Amino acid sequence: MSFSPANITALVIAASFAAGLNIYATVLTLGLLARTHWVALPPGLDSLGHTWVIAVCAVMFAIEFFADKIPGFDIIWNGLHTVVRIPVAALVAYHASSQLSPEMQILATALGAGIALAAHGSKTALRAAVTPSPEPISNIALSTSEDVVAVALTWIATHHPFVAASVALALLVAAFLVARALLRAVQKPLRKIFRPDLERDLEPDKSLPNP
Repeated sequence: MSFSPANITALVIAASFAAGLNIYATVLTLGLLARTHWVALPPGLDSLGHTWVIAVCAVMFAIEFFADKIPGFDIIWNGLHTVVRIPVAALVAYHASSQLSPEMQILATALGAGIALAAHGSKTALRAAVTPSPEPISNIALSTSEDVVAVALTWIATHHPFVAASVALALLVAAFLVARALLRAVQKPLRKIFRPDLERDLEPDKSLPNP
């Protein structure tokens, strides 16, 4: 890929979205691509090909692969990774844009952090809505889909950055809308359980005559 400002921006958008889903899978994919020289990456990302980076990300990806599929614990795991996914995504964006002007590099870093935060927030909201379901299949399916999307989107971003960026933005909008709808659906029955007095107050008094 050429390292024009537009291509680097598209790469940052796609990689940051993937990082918000699974930071270890994203960095591991970029690291392996940098190590094998399968595709040309921005020079600032060469450090991701170091052996220790690949080894650490591979181990953490293996741990997250199982931890993120345990209903209930996945909420705790994702909550803790708020302080991991967003800063690391910002760091990746900073290095990816190292050959741009300082002003553009700062904007790319902020964009990477913002996209990762939005993706991470949507993922956490979806998990909060799905976790109350009694069966574990939905959690496992959702987590596996996130892993696949993170790896695939990162790979596509290094070959077709504009396609990957478009997909990332579309998925971000869709995830936000789905998470919002699911949370609204879950809030009502939970409100009836924990705040029955509030539900009674909100219900119209049927004993009063209709106007």
